[in-house]
Amino acid sequence: MLSILIPTYNYNVVPLVLELQKQADSLGIDYEILVQDDVSQLFINENSKINTLNNCVFSVNTQNLGRGKNINLLCTKSKYVYVLILEADALPENEFYLKNYVEILSKSTTVIFGGVKYPKKNPPKEKILRWKYGKNRETKSLKYRLTNEYDFVFTWNLLIRKDILLRNPFPEFIQEYGYEDLIFIKNLRLNTVSISHIENPMIHYNDEFSIDFIKKSEVAVQTLHTLINTQNIDYKYTRLSSVYLNLKKLHLIGLVESIYLKTKQQLLNNLISENPNLYVLDFYKLGYFCSL
Repeated sequence: MLSILIPTYNYNVVPLVLELQKQADSLGIDYEILVQDDVSQLFINENSKINTLNNCVFSVNTQNLGRGKNINLLCTKSKYVYVLILEADALPENEFYLKNYVEILSKSTTVIFGGVKYPKKNPPKEKILRWKYGKNRETKSLKYRLTNEYDFVFTWNLLIRKDILLRNPFPEFIQEYGYEDLIFIKNLRLNTVSISHIENPMIHYNDEFSIDFIKKSEVAVQTLHTLINTQNIDYKYTRLSSVYLNLKKLHLIGLVESIYLKTKQQLLNNLISENPNLYVLDFYKLGYFCSL
C-alpha cells in the first residue's frame, strides 16, 4: 500500500513518525515509515528509538549523499506501490492527513501534491526571513496549483507511484544545495507524468536563522550557475536566470553587479531585520548571480 519516506539531517523526527504511525494504524492499511539520516551530528539517539516502533525503520547513511540521492535510496528500499515523500521538519495539518490520500488512490494515480503551509505565529525576529519567504513564495492555493500543475518549487508532501520515481529519480549530479526539485519536476513534465493537486497540507516548521537562509540562498544561486554552465538546465527554467538573460541582452549585467556590490551591506541589514523585504532578497540573489 504505502511507504512513507523521510530523509533527515540534524532533526528529531520522532514526533512526525509517531503521528504518521497513529494515523496509519487507525486506517488499518499496510504501510512502512522509512527514515534515513544523512550523517547527522545531532538527534541520532533520539531518532534511533524509531526502530522500536512497529512498521518503522531508522537508518544512518555511511556517507553524506545529499537530499536527492538520499530519497532515491529510500525509494529502492521501499516495498509498497506508493511512496510519500516528506520533510523531517513538518507535521500534518490534521488527523485525517493520511486518510485524505488513501481514499483517492487508484490505478490511475501517478503523482499527488497536497500543498504546504507555514505556522501562523511569527517566529523570533532573527528567523523572520525564512518564515516570510515560505508563507509568501512557497504556499500556493489549491486554485492556483490546479491551473499551474508543475509550478511548485519543492518535492515533499508528494505522493508518487514507486515505479514512476524509479524511472524519474532525483538528479544525483547536484552536489550542493538547490534546484534538485526543479529538475525533478521538469523531468516529470518532459515525460508527461501528470501531477494531481489536493488540499492536504503539511505545516512546515522550518526555523532557520535569517543569516543561515541567506547563506543557503547563495549556495543555491551558485548551484544554478553551475547547472546552466553545464547545460543541465536552460535559463528559461527559473525566474532568476530569465531576468539575468534579459539583463545580458540589454548589456546591464555590469550595472546590476556594481549596484549589488555597493549596497550589499544595506541589503543584508534589511534581510536580517525584523521586517525583511522579499524584493530585496530577489535583488540580492540577482546581484550575486551577476557577480559569479
